[in-house]
Amino acid sequence: MNNYDYNDSMSSGLFAAMGIGTTLVSLALSILAIAGLWKMFEKAGKPGWAAIIPVYNLIVILEIVGKPIWWIFFFLIPCVNFVVIIWVLNLLMKSFGKDSIYTVLAFFFSFIIFPMIGFGSDRYLGPSAAEARGGNSFDQFKNYKNPFDDPNAPRDPTA
Repeated sequence: MNNYDYNDSMSSGLFAAMGIGTTLVSLALSILAIAGLWKMFEKAGKPGWAAIIPVYNLIVILEIVGKPIWWIFFFLIPCVNFVVIIWVLNLLMKSFGKDSIYTVLAFFFSFIIFPMIGFGSDRYLGPSAAEARGGNSFDQFKNYKNPFDDPNAPRDPTA
């Protein structure tokens, strides 16, 4: 029978070093993600410091993507929150003109994607670009007979 002694100083020191190393790496990655989110907020015209306030940052993200603030309650419902997080993250990526692949990347690697968008040349295009503003809904001012017609062009009232 093998007798293992887990109370020796060598294993204690090793586990302490691993714990400290993991904590430092997690802290560094979190700071990267928060810094990128800070810059993304500023690009969207919101206060950057909102990225460090735990619940308020979700409210600001909902404002950026064009969703009502009461959606914050979806984040409190188990299983629903997982779907809503991915959905809102997708809308956030679309608000900066990114494809759906960026949603997947931001879900797993926010510490890379958020700074890339925040410190990069990407611009805020509005609430989820056209999707959040009802891009597929009926617009009474749009000319559906001629979709390439300029809606801002002066109209002939006799026509």
